[in-house]
Amino acid sequence: MNKQHSNDLTSGSVLKHLITFSIPLLLGNLLQALYNTVDSIWVGRFIGAKALGAVSVSFPIIMILVSLVLGITMATTVLVSQYAGAKNQQMISKTINNSLLLLGGGAIIVTLVGLAFSEKILILMNTPKDILDYATDYLNIFFIGLIFMFGYNVISSILRGLGDSKTPLKFLIISTVTNLILDPIFILGIGPFPQMGIQGAALATMLSQSLSFFLALRHLNKTNHVISFKLKDLKYDAELTAKIFKIGLPSGIQQIVVSLGMVVMTGIINTFGSETVAAFGAASRLDQFAFMPAMSLGLAVSTLAGQSIGAGKNDRLKEVYKWGSIAAILVTGVTTIFVMAAPTFVLKLFTTDIQVLETGSRYLRIVGISYVPFALSFVINGMLRGAGDTVSTMIFSIASLWLIRVPLAKFLSSYDSLGSNGIWIAMAVSSILSLVMSQVYYSTGRWKNKSLIKKPALQETA
Repeated sequence: MNKQHSNDLTSGSVLKHLITFSIPLLLGNLLQALYNTVDSIWVGRFIGAKALGAVSVSFPIIMILVSLVLGITMATTVLVSQYAGAKNQQMISKTINNSLLLLGGGAIIVTLVGLAFSEKILILMNTPKDILDYATDYLNIFFIGLIFMFGYNVISSILRGLGDSKTPLKFLIISTVTNLILDPIFILGIGPFPQMGIQGAALATMLSQSLSFFLALRHLNKTNHVISFKLKDLKYDAELTAKIFKIGLPSGIQQIVVSLGMVVMTGIINTFGSETVAAFGAASRLDQFAFMPAMSLGLAVSTLAGQSIGAGKNDRLKEVYKWGSIAAILVTGVTTIFVMAAPTFVLKLFTTDIQVLETGSRYLRIVGISYVPFALSFVINGMLRGAGDTVSTMIFSIASLWLIRVPLAKFLSSYDSLGSNGIWIAMAVSSILSLVMSQVYYSTGRWKNKSLIKKPALQETA
């Protein structure tokens, strides 16, 4: 395997690998979150609270339609990392080409479904009538550019499996800067461009995401890369497809169920009016940034665990778990203190509406309690996914969302004394209980037997 394009994470300091691998992932996740966050800032400040609510209502719908594709992406990362650990170059190439073929077809299907049913789904979500047109316009333009987002993400997932988290970051920086430039131009109508409002925000995002995809594709074709993209190499492999779906289908179902749960939660939030919707939209953007370090650590943990299992170094898994948990607690703890101590300060980036600020501040002070437990869940789930055990993470997500969060939110929010605060309490409680379930299962060690690549375990000296 060409060392220039892959990193062996099965030896050396685990902590060093986690830091060097997760920092580019963190920066990349932050930049991706900036796409919607920048849209929210521009839309909220210059179009109004109704347009801001439309952007937040759109997000769970987008997540539902991309969930199965994200499942295939996760499966690709797991298989590539395990084959990389086993030094099996032939299977790495087969996995990559088969995944690209599956994702290409999936992207087209998701786009067509999204364009056909966007407005109907928004109506089913009890979307307030005064933001329905805004949300429909935003969604439809976003769906048109969905194939570019899929393309960039699948290439990124392949590179992560090979231990390379830096290359995708370079292209993402360029596209994020592009989005920052295009947003005000299209939204406000600067220079020769007409004023497009919320449609301009969606168009800026679409064009920026397409740029990151084409840059990544160009990189693979210009360099002598282990995963150079060529149409003639795209061949369907039934055995690999079965492996991909064995890992990816539970992950995809998990994403769909979680996204459906968010749609239901958004429907509950919508009943409290557009100001509460806008407050949730702004505050949940801050949630993204609070969870971003833990999400990045979870991805890093997954790759390290996958390569270690592929190489047969099971003793190394304990170190991956320990250092991943310590890093998640430290980083997320700092963010929690800041968000809970000064919620109004950070929310003012999105809006100056007094009612939205008050509701959003209550949200952050309640949900912020669960930030650290939720961060630890990312680490544990990263360990499980690295082994190929995506069924257990699916079960825990379904249980915490549908058996705890949704019914508890409906129950608590029905009390006038709690109102929307009941929803925020339910979100915090479900996140904490999700960690409890994951930790109990992780302690059994059964997940270590889920690897699809069998290799005798090697003992690694301290």
